[in-house]
Amino acid sequence: MDGENQVLSNGVLLFGKYEMTGIGIRDGGLAKYIDLTPVSVPHTGGKHANRAFAKSKMSIVERLVNSMMRTEIYTGKKTKTVRVVRNAFDIVAEKTDKNPVQVLVEALENAAPREEITRLQFGGISVPRAVDISPARRLDIALRNIARGTINASIKNRKSAEECLADELILASKGDMNSFSVNRKEELERVAQSAR
Repeated sequence: MDGENQVLSNGVLLFGKYEMTGIGIRDGGLAKYIDLTPVSVPHTGGKHANRAFAKSKMSIVERLVNSMMRTEIYTGKKTKTVRVVRNAFDIVAEKTDKNPVQVLVEALENAAPREEITRLQFGGISVPRAVDISPARRLDIALRNIARGTINASIKNRKSAEECLADELILASKGDMNSFSVNRKEELERVAQSAR
């Protein structure tokens, strides 16, 4: 890696390539929960575990890695998952000529649902009602759906997980309905609208 590429004003680049400063977040509700603190390798070793709302202090890239690890293929394989995310970011940067962290943030904004349904009990019957979702839960759902869409796309497919993650991020950042996460968001909001 070039010395000039490695050293910037803050001195820290994600994976030694990507700057995490100057990333724009359009959704004001999610801004507080998307942590863009510069890190070179997204791995905190679980120092935020078992503390309320501590995951909002964790790098958004590490949260993506951890969401990928919640699937059956990558369970407990953090090094493998970090490699998949790093390679996917390289593919995103090559295809879009944008900072992949910016593409990730745009994908999260487009994949985060604003409302969902809950069941309320009135006597012996349960009635579905639409409720607003907190920003922390919106981000959790978006990350989960991006990870699930990536794993579902890579199973029984010639494409590697890196290519599937890159495609999911690019499609979600554009708000394309072919993205699994955006499709799930639209479906959830449509069901909630009918339960108003």
